[in-house]
Amino acid sequence: MLEDKNKERTSLEKLGEFGLIDHLTQHFTIKHPSTIKGVGDDAAVLDFKDKKVVLSTDLLVEGVHFDLSYMPLKHLGYKSVMVNLSDIYAMNAKATQITVSLAVSNRFPLEALEELYAGIQLACETYGVDMIGGDTTSSKTGMLISVTALGEASEESIAYRSGAKENDLLVVTGDLGGAYMGLQVLEREKEVFKVNPNNQPDLEPYSYIVERQLKPEARKDIVELLAKLEVRPTSMIDISDGLSSEILHLCKNSDVGCALYENKIPLDPTVISTCEEFKMDGTMIALSGGEDYELLFTIDQADFLKIKGNPNLTVIGHMTDKSQGANLVTRAETLIPLKAQGWNSFQSE
Repeated sequence: MLEDKNKERTSLEKLGEFGLIDHLTQHFTIKHPSTIKGVGDDAAVLDFKDKKVVLSTDLLVEGVHFDLSYMPLKHLGYKSVMVNLSDIYAMNAKATQITVSLAVSNRFPLEALEELYAGIQLACETYGVDMIGGDTTSSKTGMLISVTALGEASEESIAYRSGAKENDLLVVTGDLGGAYMGLQVLEREKEVFKVNPNNQPDLEPYSYIVERQLKPEARKDIVELLAKLEVRPTSMIDISDGLSSEILHLCKNSDVGCALYENKIPLDPTVISTCEEFKMDGTMIALSGGEDYELLFTIDQADFLKIKGNPNLTVIGHMTDKSQGANLVTRAETLIPLKAQGWNSFQSE
């Protein structure tokens, strides 16, 4: 939580913009034949031949999307890549390249940015993507990171939000609510630390959910798994703003309704126990928490046997006729209409 005040700091002013770019990108290597030219020219050059290109971009702003009092810069670099790769995988596509743009105030020395880029590089190496460019500039308001991710897919394999049909099964990867509860723990410990800076937090009991918040993993493995199982999702989206909000996106875009079963929503034991500790309802956290970066998709019922019993996948409901609406079927078997109560950066405190 505390940085080493004695560590030598290198002013960014000494390097200049191009020197900074050269320094931060020197360790990135090219992995894809589609990357003809990466960093170092006016534009990157890509060749995708007969594949379709998918592209997504996200902007992360200090004080809105991340808090550097508990978010290590290396983790932030890693996470900033993950949130974009997740969007590519949500198209059932293969992520291939990213660009990274950064605005920083002069309170950040070179060593801080080296940490940030070490996280970005780790993400690139782990997920097999090329970092091919971006921009750096100064900021009066702290740090801003914008990552753009590109990917490729054959036309027939791309999964949109709009393909779900009535009676399709609704499937989710992994478990939900962990990232939000990890954030609750970190915020609580931050307040304790403010009162008593000598009181170092014990995060060990919460290690799983804290990691879900600070170092999420995009589900590249699911795209590969579905291809191996020969399952083509009829629709797909990633869970960045909470399960409820994402289901409603699929329903709206596909012109269908949905029945989501409360007793099928996957929750990790740490999430359940932490919800009890914070006196929060686990179902509500899964529905509205966000930042899990799991994948939510629909499949034809004929594909059920292909995914049945797979530990990565949970069938949590099915799509219905639009007239029935999108509903949560509670444990008591009552219907509650789903609402988009996910995270909203424009919402007033």
